[in-house]
Amino acid sequence: MSMPREPAGLRERKKRKTRATIRREAFRLIKEQGFHNTTVEQISAAADISPRTFSRYFPTKEAVLLSDDHIAPIVTAFAEAPAELSAVEAYRYAVAKTFGELTEDQREEAVTGQRLMYEVPEARGLLYTEYVRLIDLIAEALTKRPDQPADALERRVLAGAIVGVLIAASHNTPLPGDPISRFLRVLDEKLK
Repeated sequence: MSMPREPAGLRERKKRKTRATIRREAFRLIKEQGFHNTTVEQISAAADISPRTFSRYFPTKEAVLLSDDHIAPIVTAFAEAPAELSAVEAYRYAVAKTFGELTEDQREEAVTGQRLMYEVPEARGLLYTEYVRLIDLIAEALTKRPDQPADALERRVLAGAIVGVLIAASHNTPLPGDPISRFLRVLDEKLK
């Protein structure tokens, strides 16, 4: 059973708003000028912040493309998914739940960021880093799910299989759904 989440405090809400503003302005400028012609200074000016503030939210210009705001909610929903679901079914459930709760603007932003991640060669290395981080997070979340491997190696292999399917299915596919859901269904069937 999921615990109700505490409402975010003022400071946290301001940070989220600033982060969203930076991403929105970055995407607007990138759409107008192209990724390589858009600078951190231009993004900062458009978001009404300093370049130093930009770097507190995003270590590089490429990092603004990452939609890592969705990772924590997916992992939480995965850990809290109904007990009768297999690990793969629980992950499908978590992705559908998280992305189903996005507003139209959030969905559009996620699509834009994902599309750019695949289009900008300099950003592709960030994808690898995020996928490895996701393997770690899923392996840890498996400790909270019933009937999952007690062995850390087995949890990591299962997490790696899920993320491997995500990589195979999501290349150039901005948001979950088909083919990601279908690919995960195939993995689940093969693991049974």
